[in-house]
Amino acid sequence: MPTLAFQMPDRGGGPTGPRIRVGRPSRRVRTLLMTLGVLAVLGMVFTMFAGFWTDWLWYRSVDYSSVFTTTLWTKIGLFFVFGLLMAFAVGFNIWLAHRMRPPLSAMSMEQQNLDRYRMGIAPYKKWLLLGVTALVGLIAGASASSQWRTWLMWVNGVPFGQKDPQFKLDVSFYAFDLPWYRFMLGFGFAAAILALIAAALTHYLYGGLRVTSPGARATAAATGHLSVLLGIFVALKAVAYWLDRYGLAVKSSDFKATDNWTGLRYVDANAYLPAKTILFCIAVICALLFFATLWRRTWQLPVIGFGLMVLSAILIGGLYPAIVQKFQVQPNEQAKEAPYVEKNLKATREAYGIGDSKVTDYPGTVQTEDKAKLRKDVADVASIRIMDPNIVSPTFQQLQQIRNYYAFPTNLDVDRYSKDGKEQDTVIGLRELNYNGIPKRNWINDHFRYTHGYGVVAAEGTSADSGGRPVFTESDLPSKGDLGTYEQRVYYGERTTTYSIVGGPQKEIDYSDDSGEKTYSYQGDSGVNLANPVNRAAYAVAFSEPQILYSGAIGDGSRILYNRTPKERVEAVAPWLTIDGDAYPAVVDGRIQWIVDAYTTTNGYPYASRTILGDTTADSLTATNDQRAVVAQQNQVNYIRNSVKATVDAYSGEVKLYQWDTKDPVLKTWMKAFPDTVEPRSEISENLMAHLRYPQDLFKVQRELLTRYHVKDATTFLSGSEVWQVPDDPTNKTGDAVPPYYLSMKMPDQREQTFSLTTTFTPNGRDNLSAFMAVNADPGTEDYGKIRILKLPTSTTVAGPKQVQSQFNSQQDIAETIRLLRGGDSEVEYGNLLTVPLDGGLLYVEPVYVRGGGLKYPLLRKVLVTYGGQTAFEDTLEQALDKVFGGEGTPTEPPSGEDEGTGENEGTTPPPTSENPTVQEALNDAQKAFEAGQEALKKNDWEAYGQAQKDLEKALRRAEEAQSAEGAGTGGGGGSPGSEASPSS
Repeated sequence: MPTLAFQMPDRGGGPTGPRIRVGRPSRRVRTLLMTLGVLAVLGMVFTMFAGFWTDWLWYRSVDYSSVFTTTLWTKIGLFFVFGLLMAFAVGFNIWLAHRMRPPLSAMSMEQQNLDRYRMGIAPYKKWLLLGVTALVGLIAGASASSQWRTWLMWVNGVPFGQKDPQFKLDVSFYAFDLPWYRFMLGFGFAAAILALIAAALTHYLYGGLRVTSPGARATAAATGHLSVLLGIFVALKAVAYWLDRYGLAVKSSDFKATDNWTGLRYVDANAYLPAKTILFCIAVICALLFFATLWRRTWQLPVIGFGLMVLSAILIGGLYPAIVQKFQVQPNEQAKEAPYVEKNLKATREAYGIGDSKVTDYPGTVQTEDKAKLRKDVADVASIRIMDPNIVSPTFQQLQQIRNYYAFPTNLDVDRYSKDGKEQDTVIGLRELNYNGIPKRNWINDHFRYTHGYGVVAAEGTSADSGGRPVFTESDLPSKGDLGTYEQRVYYGERTTTYSIVGGPQKEIDYSDDSGEKTYSYQGDSGVNLANPVNRAAYAVAFSEPQILYSGAIGDGSRILYNRTPKERVEAVAPWLTIDGDAYPAVVDGRIQWIVDAYTTTNGYPYASRTILGDTTADSLTATNDQRAVVAQQNQVNYIRNSVKATVDAYSGEVKLYQWDTKDPVLKTWMKAFPDTVEPRSEISENLMAHLRYPQDLFKVQRELLTRYHVKDATTFLSGSEVWQVPDDPTNKTGDAVPPYYLSMKMPDQREQTFSLTTTFTPNGRDNLSAFMAVNADPGTEDYGKIRILKLPTSTTVAGPKQVQSQFNSQQDIAETIRLLRGGDSEVEYGNLLTVPLDGGLLYVEPVYVRGGGLKYPLLRKVLVTYGGQTAFEDTLEQALDKVFGGEGTPTEPPSGEDEGTGENEGTTPPPTSENPTVQEALNDAQKAFEAGQEALKKNDWEAYGQAQKDLEKALRRAEEAQSAEGAGTGGGGGSPGSEASPSS
C-alpha cells in the first residue's frame, strides 16, 4: 500500500537536518566560562543560604526556634504537596492527550503548518513536559506556601462555643475552616483550568482537535478527555455554589446602615440563599452530563446543560435578587431588614468586645450651685494631667538629653508610679541612642562604639515648676530619682533601627560625665555570636557589609544585635499577632521592660461588620509619627482581642509573651500551632501587672464601632438618628481624629479614681458634644476593660471639643494674651484638651505651651479651664480652677439651642479687662511696645528692639499687678501673662 502524502511524520523524533559546523571556543575560554558559571551559582546558593542561616541563628538567639521551624516546615510541606499536585494534574493531562493522539492527521493547510511544530519539538518532548510541569508546580507551590497561616488555623482550630444565627454552625467554621476550603477550591479551579488548557493545546498540536480541517472537529478520545476536565470544573463550581451559601454569613456589602456591613440581609436569606442551592443542583446535573460524554461521545447535552447553568446564574443569581430587593425590600425596608440588623448588632458588639459597654444618660449641666464643694471635688474626680506627652518631648530633649547622641521619642508615654505610697500619672521616656548625633560618623562609631542609650527620664504628669518645666522624678545621667536602682543601658528601643556589634575587643561608649567618657563591654547573651567564620560570612552577605568578614574589631565574644525595636521583635517571634502601634517602657524589678500589646484577629466572624485597622487606628498622632501606626497582619478584620501582653527587655532583648485573654479561641488555636511560646497569665509578676494598661489601638477600634453600635435596637440603628463621630483634634490643623487620652479619673458610678482611657463623641456632622467615653485601663481593678459611655441629651446643646477650643480663642482677653505670647519668634502650642465629668457637667482643661525666644522647646505658660459657663486662663491649673469655681470666669456656654457662643450674646459678662481701665491701658501699652519691637526687627535696629522689649516687660508687669490687686479678695489669679512671656525671655 503506497504511503499517504498526508500521513503524520514519526512522532518519536524528527529529521535532524543538515549539520552546520560553528567555531568552538578555546579550552581556556571554556574553562573560564565554566568557572564563572560555577562561581555565580555558588554565590546565588550562598546568598540564599545566608538569609536562611541568619534567620535561624536569630530565632535561636531569642529562644523561639520552634516558631522558625514550625513556619518553615509548614511552608515547605505546602510548597511540595500543592506544587506536586499541580505538576501532576497538568503533566498527566499533557501525557494523556499525547497518548490519545490520532495516528493520522487530515490533509489540510492547518495540519501541514502544525507538522513543522511537531517536528521541532519532537526531540525535546520529555524536557518540554518536565519544564512545563516544573514551572506550574513552582508557581502553585509558592502560592500555597503563603497560606501557612490558613493551614495552621484549620488544623489547630478551637471551637468558639458560639453558633451563627442562620446555619447554626460554630463560629470556628467561618474563622478557621471556610478560608481553607476556599483556598482548596481556588487551587482546584486553577488545576482544572491549567489542565484543560494544556490538554486542549496538546490535542490541537497532534490533530485531536481541529479548527479549520474538514470533517469532525474533535476525535472521540479528545472529546471524552476534555469533557471529563470540563465536568471536573463544573463540579467544582457546584462546590463553590454550596460554600457560597455559608459565605453569605461573612459577606461584606454596601448598606446604608453602616459601612462594611457583614452578614445576611433580607435579600440574601430570601433570594440569594435559595438561588445558590438551586444553582448547586443545576451544576451537579451539568457536571454529570459532561461525564456522560465518555459513553455518548457528543457534547450536545453537556453544552445545553452548561448554557442552562449560565442562564440560571444570570436569572436566579442576579435578576431574581434584584427584583426581590426592588419590590419587596425597598417599599418596607425597615420592617424587612430589622431582624437581620439585630443579628448584626449582637454579633458586632460581641466580636469587638463592646457588648458589655454601659451607656448612661448624663445631663451635661451643673447640678449644684455650691462652687466651693465643686472646687474640692475636682481633686477627687480626676488627677488632671497638664504635662502632655505629645508636646513635651523637646523639653525632655533640651533639659535631659545631656549628649547629642541621645534622644527621646517624638511622643512620650504615660504610666503610673507610686510616690510616698500614692500612685500618680507619670510622663516617661527613655534616653535612646540617636545616630544622627554621633560626632563622627563611620562604620566603627556607628556599629561598635555607640551602641546603646542610657537611662529613664520621668516627670510628674500633674504639675510643672514655676518656669513651666516638667517636675522630674527621674533625671540626670546616670539617671537617679524615685525609680531606685535598675539596669539603665538601653540596647533595644523604638529608635534603635540598625545593628550593633558588641562584646568583642572594641569597647563601647557607655556614657559621659564631668570626668570624661566611660567605656563598657556588653555582658548579656543577646544577639548572635560572630566568632564562627561561617556566621561572619553569612552576616556579611545578609547585611551587604563585607567588613564584617575581615574587620579586626570583631573577635572572641563579639555578638551582633539586630531586629532591635520592640515591635519588630514581637512581630518576628509571633508572626500571627497584630501589634499595637505604641510600645511603652516601664521599670520592672530592676529592669527596663518595653511593654507591647498584641492582638489576635480574624475577618471570619459571621454577621460582625468589618473595620479597616489602618483607618480606624489613625489619628492626629499617627499622622505625624509613623512609629505609632498599627502593624497589621490582616488590615480588614471583624473580630479583635487584646489576647497577648508582650515584654522586651531593653538590655537583653529577651521577649516574653503572656496569655492575657484566657478565653480567646483564636489565641488558643495559635497556642496549639506554636506550643510553649506563650506563657500563662499567672506568670505575670505583680510589679509588671502594675504597669499594664488598656491598649490605645483596641480602644480606637472600639470607639469607631461605638459611633453606630452604641444603640441596641434595629429601628434606631436603621434611622441613623443616633450616629456619632469621633471629633477632629482641635489642638492642631491636621484634620485627623483626636487621640484618646490616658487619665486617672472617676466616672459617676465609680467610688475612686482609676487609670482610664478617654475620648469624646459629637453628633454626625455637628460639633456639639453627644457623648463621653472612658474605659477602665487599670488591670489591677475588678472591672478592667469595662467601657462606660455618658450620653448627653439631644434636647440641649453642650459644647464639644472644637467649640470649646473656639470659645477659648474667641475670648477677647484670652486672644489678646495668646497674641502677646506669640510675640517675637515665640510659638504657642496647645496641649491635650482633657474632658472630665463633674457633677453633671463637663470640665475641660487644656495646657498651653510656649516656645519663646531662643528656647526652642515648649514650656507650660498657661492653663485653660472651662466649666459651667465659666472660663479661666491662668498661669497654673490651681489658679485657673480657683477662678472658675470662684465665680470670676467669663461665661462661654451658648444659650440653649445655639451651637456656639461668641462672648457677645445678650447677658454675657464682658471680659474682666474691659471693666478695669488700668489693666486695659497696660495691655494697650504692651501691644504698642510689641509692634514697635517688630518694626525694629524689620529694620535690624537692635537698640530700638531692646528698648521695645523693656517697655513690653514693664507694661505686662503693670497689667499683672493691676489684675492681681483686683482679684486679691477672691484668690483668683491674673489673666495676663507674666514677664516670661516676652520674646526676649
